[in-house]
Amino acid sequence: MQFIKSLANLLFFICLASTTAESQSTFLTPGSKSIHFIERLEIKQQKNTNLNFSTLQPFNRKYIVEQAKFIDSVQLRYLDTMNGLDKYANWNSQSLTSIDEYNLASFLMNNSEWTALINAESASKRSLLKTFYKTKPNFLEVKTKDFFLALNPVFQYVQGVETGYNKPIYINSRGLAARGSIGRKIGFSTFLAENQERGPQFFQQQVSQFNAVPGVGFYKPFKTSAYDYFDASGYITLKAAGAIDVQFGYDKNFIGNGYRSLFLSDYGNSNLFLKLNTRIWKINYQNLFMELMPQFEKTGSILLSRKYAAMHHLSMNLTKWLNMGLFEGVIFGRKNHFDFQYLNPIIFYRHIEGSLGSPDNAVIGLDFKANVLHRTQFYGQFLLDEFILSEIKNNPTSWVNKWGIQLGLKYIDAFGVPNLDIQLETNRVRPFTYSHYDSISNYTHYNQPLAHSLGSNFQEFIGIIHYQPAPKWQIYVQGIYYYKGLDSAGKNFGSNIFKNYNTRSMDKGFKIGSGNKATVLNAYLQLSYEVRENVFFELTGLYRHIKTISNPAAISTTLFTGGVRINMFKRRYDY
Repeated sequence: MQFIKSLANLLFFICLASTTAESQSTFLTPGSKSIHFIERLEIKQQKNTNLNFSTLQPFNRKYIVEQAKFIDSVQLRYLDTMNGLDKYANWNSQSLTSIDEYNLASFLMNNSEWTALINAESASKRSLLKTFYKTKPNFLEVKTKDFFLALNPVFQYVQGVETGYNKPIYINSRGLAARGSIGRKIGFSTFLAENQERGPQFFQQQVSQFNAVPGVGFYKPFKTSAYDYFDASGYITLKAAGAIDVQFGYDKNFIGNGYRSLFLSDYGNSNLFLKLNTRIWKINYQNLFMELMPQFEKTGSILLSRKYAAMHHLSMNLTKWLNMGLFEGVIFGRKNHFDFQYLNPIIFYRHIEGSLGSPDNAVIGLDFKANVLHRTQFYGQFLLDEFILSEIKNNPTSWVNKWGIQLGLKYIDAFGVPNLDIQLETNRVRPFTYSHYDSISNYTHYNQPLAHSLGSNFQEFIGIIHYQPAPKWQIYVQGIYYYKGLDSAGKNFGSNIFKNYNTRSMDKGFKIGSGNKATVLNAYLQLSYEVRENVFFELTGLYRHIKTISNPAAISTTLFTGGVRINMFKRRYDY
């Protein structure tokens, strides 16, 4: 409660400073089909026209529409004669001659608060009661000078079968999503969904092991081996002066350019946060203050304890195609109150930690992305949790050498095939990274990792093919292979980041994969057809294969599903 009061007071003063500020914006919904298209735009343009454009997610809607304004029609080959955003108002179905043009028009329709796209292309042929679905993307859209509202139903129904398992696999989600702005000063967004889910057996084991549904958190048992959970998020946004965007709410954030993140990912549950984002010159600076939950076992109706985190990310466009970033974060626990020294937005947390003599868990990191030849993006992250230089030189297998590295490549229109995009990524994290001797200060929230879903002590390889052969059709293929060292014979080998690292049985001899080495292959195929705007029919297939040293007999999972999805992200079992 004290943390909420502190953020509320800070937000109040920011609001006072923003009474004459320019328009604010909400953020693109996680899992939106536009995310991949926006990343294509950035790579094709090569020049980073909006500072630190794709490293911090979710994307600011206003900024990504501005990105579209800078499209060079000759360079990107979208249009032969149109350059300005106002020209899109003259589009019709006959003029959309490429898949990219179709995606661009869809993107603008779904962000209509920042475009003038009100024409035959965005308007529905038949509205419902002359009020609902007047535009293709939104069930209810209200757009006036001082007020905007987009209201949509959320729905997902998937039915599937896992070979060798006699119970049906399913997910059933129903809910509501809304976003808008008031007086062009305050933006708001909310998402509510009630869910019942029975995932594959390895998903059920994950829930039992960590006492949380991946990506959500709290759940209740439902029927046999199924779960019932309510997923909700919401926030408000405003501007403080011209350069600072403010967001306060309960949601997820992501820092990085990869499929995974070693800094902060959206894998786990949402959390309460205050975010300040400052864009000046060639610099983007984000501060993130969060209230989190330490590891727990919930038994009945009890008030859970809290822990806290402060993170900042500073990035700069060194050239028009190269962006470099510096990250720092600290996880700390005080008896249900925030340490005000970590509210300082322009100081190194390592210094504060040392000054306080605190048991906090501080990490630092570097990241980069480089857009090359209008076809390729190279990206990466390096995370440093802890190290002793003498140990790195003399004892490279020492437990104190705690770090992680990510390297990746995105290749669009691969081999000259339009809309065939390939992504390759590898992630490598040393044992005991993210863990701490104080169980409250480990790098977790609501019984799930804050960064990579595998925790630590692993090497992972990811390959993704995204192909859009026609405007409404999409094929998505994903392969994940990793090996990970699990605890063995009651010994802590540094893979479980919830464990106190002082429970290790030795100080040296730790390599990636140390312990009961597990190897996992997870292959996934999705075929998707967009019936109408944001309404998808989908068929998927998943194959997962795992074996360990202690159990060399492989365990395989084969899963097939089919279903419909409306205004909602796709559920994936990618671990």
